[in-house]
Amino acid sequence: MILHAIVDDLRVARAAIDGGATHVQLRLKDLPTAELIDEGRPFRDLCARSGVTFVVNDDVDAAIALGADGVHLGREDVGIERAREANLLLGLSAQTVEEALAADNERPDYLGAGPIWATPVKPGIPALGLVGLAEICESVAAPVIAIGGVDATNAALCLEAGAVGVAVVRASTDAAAVRTALERAAV
Repeated sequence: MILHAIVDDLRVARAAIDGGATHVQLRLKDLPTAELIDEGRPFRDLCARSGVTFVVNDDVDAAIALGADGVHLGREDVGIERAREANLLLGLSAQTVEEALAADNERPDYLGAGPIWATPVKPGIPALGLVGLAEICESVAAPVIAIGGVDATNAALCLEAGAVGVAVVRASTDAAAVRTALERAAV
């Protein structure tokens, strides 16, 4: 079971790890690669000390330079082949079954599917809902991580729909409660 915390603040990353996050994804949008590398070093070091998988959002070059475990690429991002050459864990995003099938053809290590529920992190993007999540999970070979509006009150529903884990943004500081909900669902 994966609890993937998406963070832009080191204190939030620490709280998520303390709460049981298995993956920390550094998402610092629109930073040039050199700045992302500088900002990312403390996150990488924290994850390494904690034994948590460290993933960089959108930037393969920064992930490589930081010695990250992986990179998560959105639908418009480039670098799949470069990520493979660097042996990075590869996550891809999907919002529809069609996008999930196309992403699955790239043989990612996981798919981030969502948003499951409406979220201010992705304004104006229609929510998949649990039915849409289940359709994606049934349609692809890659493990699916649910994202978008996920918190302790609904994380277990994502597992029931077929996801192997959840990604949290706003709930990263409440990772312990999310982790507890996931563990109860897995029993």
